[in-house]
Amino acid sequence: MATELRRGTRQRHDRLLALVRAGKSGVHELSRELGISPSTVRRDLARLNETGAITRTYGGAAASAFQERELSERLHVESEAKAAIGLAAASLVPDHGTIFVDAGSTCAQLARHLSGRTGLTVLTRGLEIAVQLASDPELEVVTIGGQVARKSHGLTGPLSDQGLNRYMADVAFLGVDALDPYDGVGEPTLAEAHVKETAARRARRVVVLADATKLHRGAVPAWASLPEGWTLITNAADPETLKCYQGAGVDIITV
Repeated sequence: MATELRRGTRQRHDRLLALVRAGKSGVHELSRELGISPSTVRRDLARLNETGAITRTYGGAAASAFQERELSERLHVESEAKAAIGLAAASLVPDHGTIFVDAGSTCAQLARHLSGRTGLTVLTRGLEIAVQLASDPELEVVTIGGQVARKSHGLTGPLSDQGLNRYMADVAFLGVDALDPYDGVGEPTLAEAHVKETAARRARRVVVLADATKLHRGAVPAWASLPEGWTLITNAADPETLKCYQGAGVDIITV
């Protein structure tokens, strides 16, 4: 019962966020559109404001201008959803072979489930993830090299390209700042978008890990295209949002 209640809340948050991003901002307007009370709208807007998805305004809300969060801050945002997504992603890790694990808080949840695996090479651009896995004697851990992004602690640049192009991964697990069913992965800089596009190109399968707050374009400036047939793991519950991704040929796993 509690799971169904949480799913209903997530679905309502998804719909509310979509309406705000479509330009509907007043509490009473949102209340009419969703068929819920103004007090519930205010409570939901407060929650979305805490996650950074929106900015509260007098009498309503506005979609937030994109501002990248520090990794230390992101670790505490949507943490329950990210843990569930990371666990689901772990089930797609092959018994043997090579995987790419992106930087970021959601991919860090996946990394927690890699310890003890045998016959697995883990490529990563996340400094914290490399350190987390480095002491495991059963894993081969490879950082791809490059310049450190200040907020995500992910590696980017020509050295990252060179490192990734030396490998072919069985699965690339990508984190995102925003996601679009057609344009792919949204990132704060072209350098970060480019390295994710390279990782996707050098993988036989691409799996994107994204909680429900990431499934809208927002104001994220740089984008990386993804190959056809990629997989999305998410906690999003809004049917209309998920339908957009299914229509684009994305395989969806919900948690």
